[in-house]
Amino acid sequence: MSTTLASLHIYPIKSCAQLTLASAVVEKRGLAHDRRWMIVDENARFITGRELARMTLLQAEPVATGLILRAPQMAPLHVSFPPANAPRLDVTVWKNIVAAQLADASANVWLSTFLGRPCRLVFMDDDCARVVTEHARAGDEVSFADAYPLLLISQAALDGLNARLVRPVGMWQFRPNLVVAGCEAHAEDRWSRIRIGEIEFDVVKSCTRCVFTTVDPARGELSPDGEPLRTLIGYRRTPAGVTFGQNLIARGQGVIRAGDAIEVLEHLL
Repeated sequence: MSTTLASLHIYPIKSCAQLTLASAVVEKRGLAHDRRWMIVDENARFITGRELARMTLLQAEPVATGLILRAPQMAPLHVSFPPANAPRLDVTVWKNIVAAQLADASANVWLSTFLGRPCRLVFMDDDCARVVTEHARAGDEVSFADAYPLLLISQAALDGLNARLVRPVGMWQFRPNLVVAGCEAHAEDRWSRIRIGEIEFDVVKSCTRCVFTTVDPARGELSPDGEPLRTLIGYRRTPAGVTFGQNLIARGQGVIRAGDAIEVLEHLL
């Protein structure tokens, strides 16, 4: 059985809708355009779908000049990349504080209207550095993703979960960047280093899951029965938490494509 990269996904704004790609550029901070934008509250603290499930209905399309925002009952809005001299705001992402660029005020009005609370949009440019703090090498950086540049999940892992659920869920409920096919369920838990196409990746840490997995991205609502997290707790609980998928750090840059072969270079001992 050959293992391949089944699909590629990015989330241009943290916690918002996914985009599925045929190919993607792997950069130091993850896939190009992945989570380079973030919504913050009036205290400059990040807002996620954990607290505002409606965020998953917000679509952001990267274009050469910035983003196009779309959402139900909202007119599309073009948001330009902030200029080099744009004001910066010290924003909080978990335990990190980074100086991000403020987007145009029109984006703040649009997002505040859709989300129903005051908020601002910020951008991570090349001068906005956020380092990976654990299971990493010196100089490793990450976007506005929770902790690591990339998340990988095997399709078989989702299939195994869905076999236990009354109502199956889609892979997008777990927000991976890389979905792999042709391996056993949770085979990724035993990988230490892999190659996708021509690029090598360190498999650095299991992804611990939270209430965000219970948000149905198609409806922008929490599931009333706490699924699929409730079922995951029953068979994927570890001392570190409930795990599903693996976090990766790229050890090179270039293009990867859906259908690329995946070679496991090292397994965990």
